[in-house]
Amino acid sequence: MYRVFVVDDEPFIIEGLYDIIDWSAYGLEIVGSAENGRDALEALKGLSVDILLTDISMPVMDGLTLIRSARQVHPELKVIILSGYNEFDYIKSGLKLGVENYLLKPINIDELQETLANTIDKLDQGRPDRMFNAYDIRILRDNILYRWLTRRIASYELNERTEMLNIRLDAPYLAVAVLRTDSPSKPFYDAVQQLADEDKSLLPFVDIDGDQVIIFLFSDRDQGKSKALDLLNGLQSELLPVVGSGLLRISLGSVEKTEEGAPDSYTQAKEAQEYFMLHDEPVVLDYESLAERSDSTGHTSFALDWSPFSKLIKAKELDQLHEAIEAEFEHVQLTEGVTPAYIQSMAIEMMIRFKMELKEIKRADQPELYKAGFVQIMQADKIEELADVVKEAATLTVDSLVRDVKSPIIQQLLANVHDNYAQPLSLKSLSQQYNIHPVYLGHLFQKETSETFTDYINKYRIDRAKEMLKDTQLKVQEIAMRVGYWETGYFYKQFKKYVGISPTDYKGLL
Repeated sequence: MYRVFVVDDEPFIIEGLYDIIDWSAYGLEIVGSAENGRDALEALKGLSVDILLTDISMPVMDGLTLIRSARQVHPELKVIILSGYNEFDYIKSGLKLGVENYLLKPINIDELQETLANTIDKLDQGRPDRMFNAYDIRILRDNILYRWLTRRIASYELNERTEMLNIRLDAPYLAVAVLRTDSPSKPFYDAVQQLADEDKSLLPFVDIDGDQVIIFLFSDRDQGKSKALDLLNGLQSELLPVVGSGLLRISLGSVEKTEEGAPDSYTQAKEAQEYFMLHDEPVVLDYESLAERSDSTGHTSFALDWSPFSKLIKAKELDQLHEAIEAEFEHVQLTEGVTPAYIQSMAIEMMIRFKMELKEIKRADQPELYKAGFVQIMQADKIEELADVVKEAATLTVDSLVRDVKSPIIQQLLANVHDNYAQPLSLKSLSQQYNIHPVYLGHLFQKETSETFTDYINKYRIDRAKEMLKDTQLKVQEIAMRVGYWETGYFYKQFKKYVGISPTDYKGLL
């Protein structure tokens, strides 16, 4: 991965840069930051850095002086200037220093991303023999394969990256398997990797949910599918002692053409994971077998139009959701040729969809909400009873969203912030603590709190400062340091942003 160093005298700019760009997706890693040119130069002397993002106007040492000095340490350093000054002299000086681009604040994300992509191309051309360490390669590999299976990478970029990492995707067919455990460990991942080392037609990686994924590549559709199931069953026997009393759930998506069907197989393997609610473990669930069983009723459970239900769930419109469920059951009941088995399978499908919808919104699985409902569906004798069970699932889903119970990771992160708000905190440091990518942690935090991490911690610190201004005789500078601001000027700026007046004026009102 190429290494990036960020310099800006405003900490929230540095914090924001961690969040707004998916650095690993570009094969980049932020290895450090500083709030003035002098500290940056000292750090650069001891770091291997490829790209420097720097402000121009900074205390102690300005950006232009930093660039000149940094080039003496790293002659091939690529530089991108971030500045709040649209002045010709600055731009002219920057261009003379050979910078990649001169970007004005507030930063245009698209322009920054385009500049980074062009800079990476230059680095690639200048260093074709660049070596990656094992960690770099694994992160790049996981990222590329995940983006491929979620349709988030262009074909030309996929071809470039797979060629660079020697990933072979030239088989005509594939099937994707998902292995999920609640007790991931090195032996678990090592067993999968050993299988892949013995059979080069297997591509393992870990996705953003922490699931182990295996892509099976094969030339013959039927023989390949049979081989994949045999390998998964054998791997299951090998992994059961590793996970001990923990769960182990293995699912396999359908066989698809490699060129266009890979994301479908991956999505199906993920969906099949939800059907473990109805099956005793251990078992390898095959999505195609689940679909065939649904088809045997004369209908397919996967034909349910879920989009109206999804919209009502997200809007938390419980009464309308109940009405939609009743209407769906009434419609199916009046449909010619529908069997009781199909109506039961539809109820199961709706329960699973509720569970998946809640997991998608909250990024946290809550299977305990629906366990009793599945049992009740299997025991129900009347269609009205089935509808009531599904309506109860809808109620539980909406209630959970209304309560907005945070995922365990976000609960831990919030507790950490509340206990340590006076200490330097960033998504990067916290992501290392929780072993989660900082970009993903930032997205998850904003999704569950409706605020960016930077806004949340600043608001929390300012609220604590307001309490101290009211209840203590401490000076403003002392309060600033006690709530985590080491620069009094920055504290004044944040206080006025969230309160509307300066801390001195606020104290005068008390």
